[in-house]
Amino acid sequence: MKNLLLKSSLLILILSLVLPAFSLAADTGPDLFAAKCASCHGKDGSGNTPMGKNLKLRDLGSADVQKASDKDLKETITKGKPPKMPAYGGKLSDTQIDDLVKFIRSLKK
Repeated sequence: MKNLLLKSSLLILILSLVLPAFSLAADTGPDLFAAKCASCHGKDGSGNTPMGKNLKLRDLGSADVQKASDKDLKETITKGKPPKMPAYGGKLSDTQIDDLVKFIRSLKK
């Protein structure tokens, strides 16, 4: 019984260390974009959604958006873009915001 308890405790410890790594791995640029941005910007970043059309969002893959510096894109994500785009500075880590910028770069036409 003591051996079973020890093995169970060890298994719980291992799972508690491994599972958070899986949840962090899910927070990649594409996953974050899908969760935080796609409802307005669309899955492909085109802005071709009802909200995106209403707000006249630019295609994130367009030359106009892609010419912005990484610093500018990061600032927009961090501070938001009033009146509709929320600020993610306190909600996402710097690494997550950098991952979003990398994902936006991957949308280049």
